[in-house]
Amino acid sequence: MTWNTTCVVAFLRRAAGPVLAPLAAGGGALALLVAYTATGAAGDPPPRITIVDARLVAPAGAASAVAYFEIRNTGAVGDTLLYADSPDTGISMIRTTGPGRTDRVRSVPVPAGGRVRMAPGGLGVVILDPPPLAPGATVDYNLWFRYAGRVAVRTQVVADPK
Repeated sequence: MTWNTTCVVAFLRRAAGPVLAPLAAGGGALALLVAYTATGAAGDPPPRITIVDARLVAPAGAASAVAYFEIRNTGAVGDTLLYADSPDTGISMIRTTGPGRTDRVRSVPVPAGGRVRMAPGGLGVVILDPPPLAPGATVDYNLWFRYAGRVAVRTQVVADPK
């Protein structure tokens, strides 16, 4: 018996037929699961972080500046602010101040449906050794969250913390 193209094709169809149907079904199911998870519909809904009232206080002649933000989470799941940075300024760190003290803060929880307001005498992002910052200028800032990731915001430079 000689093998020709028709015989080979017929042989492959008989051998591969029972295998291809389950493979195709499994691949289709996997594609649907990946698409479902990518939409955020699977599991807990993501936090919804927005930043409002962003301002960077840079008094003339000061050795540091401080950025303040109001962080709002309209999602059903809490998130955590991990750090803040800016391509336009020097080293930044989250800190809290109180009577006669300043402490570094490693992370800031942002509750579901809640807000965190940074203000003088409380939470803020201190900028060590900032470049010259003129009142009225704008500075890009990135706030990095555990689940929401990077949230970019443009801050206004002011001389007075009001």
